[in-house]
Amino acid sequence: MALQRFTAPFLFAALLCAAATAQAQSSPAVAVDGAWARASVVGQKATGAFMRLTASEATRLVRAQSPVAGVTEVHEMSMEGNVMKMRAVAGLDLPAGKAVELKPGSYHVMLMDLKQPLLKDARVPLTLVFQNAQGVQSQMQVELPVAVQAPGMAQMPAHAH
Repeated sequence: MALQRFTAPFLFAALLCAAATAQAQSSPAVAVDGAWARASVVGQKATGAFMRLTASEATRLVRAQSPVAGVTEVHEMSMEGNVMKMRAVAGLDLPAGKAVELKPGSYHVMLMDLKQPLLKDARVPLTLVFQNAQGVQSQMQVELPVAVQAPGMAQMPAHAH
């Protein structure tokens, strides 16, 4: 009988903790703006996804995944001397309240081993995985429009390519 008195409150508290953890894992405090993925052509095996991320508290983008790609990684592009280098990063810090731009020529999400071409005006599902300062991970599902260039940019004249 005494064991039951201690077990029931303990189980209730454990269930509340599990529910709070599940809530935290599905509700990141990150705003995503201007998201898009670059269109690809038949035979092209990789492309990039771009967006602006603003976290309400210090957070880190630790992973991304998409069913349209065999491999999805967070990448950094940088210049080393006269050579442009691209590499996967373990994570991207998102300081509280500061927008972090994922854009061509900088940080971006790389979609590799594409399963099919990403056609202009299609939509691409992407899961972003974040980790807060306490180590709790959360996920955010976004759908990116596929475009040839960033939405809102003026079309370049054909002779400028």
